[in-house]
Amino acid sequence: MQKAVGPAEPRTEGPAPIKLVPPASARLHSRQSWIIGGLLGTALVVAIGVLWWLMSAGDHVRYTTAAVTRGPVTPTVSATGTVNPVLTIIIGSYVSGVIQEISCDYNTQVKQGQICAKIDPRPFQTVVDQNKANLAEAIAQLEKTKATLAYAQATYDRNSRLVQSNAVSKDALDNARAALDIAHAQYGVDEATIKQRQAQLEAAQVNLGYTDIVSPVNGTVVSRNVTVGQTVAASFQTPTLFLIATDLTEMEVDTNVSESDIGGIKEGDKARFTVDAFPNRTFEGTVGQVRQSPQNIQNVVTYDVVVNVDNKDLALKPGMTAASRIVTDEHNDVLRVPSQALRYTPAGIQAGAGSAVWVLRDGKPARLPVTVGLDDDANAEIAAGELKIGDQVITGERRDAAARPAATPRFGS
Repeated sequence: MQKAVGPAEPRTEGPAPIKLVPPASARLHSRQSWIIGGLLGTALVVAIGVLWWLMSAGDHVRYTTAAVTRGPVTPTVSATGTVNPVLTIIIGSYVSGVIQEISCDYNTQVKQGQICAKIDPRPFQTVVDQNKANLAEAIAQLEKTKATLAYAQATYDRNSRLVQSNAVSKDALDNARAALDIAHAQYGVDEATIKQRQAQLEAAQVNLGYTDIVSPVNGTVVSRNVTVGQTVAASFQTPTLFLIATDLTEMEVDTNVSESDIGGIKEGDKARFTVDAFPNRTFEGTVGQVRQSPQNIQNVVTYDVVVNVDNKDLALKPGMTAASRIVTDEHNDVLRVPSQALRYTPAGIQAGAGSAVWVLRDGKPARLPVTVGLDDDANAEIAAGELKIGDQVITGERRDAAARPAATPRFGS
C-alpha cells in the first residue's frame, strides 16, 4: 500500500525578520510633547507682541495742566493753641478756716467787691476782741503813767525851790529828778505799747476781713474749686477758690510756634483759626504778642504767640483747642501758578538751573524761566517771566494707553 504524498512545504533559509511596533502609551506621549511645544511657541510669540505693543503705547504721555491766574498769595504758619480769656483772676484765701457760705458758682456774673464765699469768722473775731482789750489796757496804763509823770514833775519843781533854802537836801532833789526821768521814759513806753496794740488790732481786723472772699474785678466765674464745709489751709500756699475772667468778649489764643517758623511772625500779623465746636466757621484775629520765653518739650523748642480775637457773640469758650494759621505775608492780585508746576520736570529731562515752569507749545512741553516771589505751598507768585494769564502750565504727567489707537502687533509667520 502506497503512502500519499502531499505538496511539498516551502523551505526558508535563516530566521524570519521581526517587525517592531511601538506601544500605544509611547505614541500618546510623543503627540502630547508636540502639542505642548506648539503652545509654548505660540505663547512666546504672543508675549513678544504684547510687550512691543505696550512699549509702543507707553511712549505717549498725557499732561496735567493748570491755568495761570491772578489772585492772592498768602504764606502762613500753622500752629495749635488754646483759647483763653485775656485776663483771668485767681481768687484764693489768705487765712485758713472752714467755708461757711458760698454765693458764687460757675458762670456767675460778679461785680468788684462782691462776696463770693465766707470763712467761719468766729476764731478771727475772738482775736480781734482780745486785741481790743489789750489796746484798752495799754491806754489805761498810759493814763496812769501820765499821773505818775505829773506827780514826779511837781515833786521835782518843789524840791528845786526848797533846795535853794536848804529845806531839802540835794540828794532829795536828785531822787526827784530820777523819778521824773523814769516817769518820762515810762510814758514813752506806754505810748509805744499803745501803737503796738493798735497794730495788732488792725492785723486781727485784716484777718477777720479776709474771711470774706470777694471778687476784685467785674467778670464771670469760670471755675469754682471749693464747697461749703470744706477746710482751706493757707499755711504754705494760697489755695485757689475761684477763677474769674474779666471779659469773655475779648479772648486770646496761646499758640505754640516752632523755632523754625518763629522768625517770620511779628506783632500785627493776621491769623485765622478754627475750633472743633464750629468746624465750618473760621475765626479771625491778630498777633498781639510774640513772647521771648522758649518752651522746651522733649527737645522741641517752641514759642508762645498770642493771637487776640473778638468774641462778642461768646461763641469761643475758655480751653478750646484752636488750629491756627498765622499769615506771615500777603500779596494780592498777583500773577500766580500752582506750586506743583515749579516742581515738575518732564521724564528723562534733567532740571535746569533756576526756577522754571513747563508750558504746552503745540502739544509739547516748553521750559520758561521765571522769577518766583511768595509761595504759600498752594500757589506761587510769578514776579517776572514770559507767562501770561491763560497759559497752561504743566503740573504732572501720566502714561495713558487709551490716549491713542492701540498699536497692532505683528507676529512672525
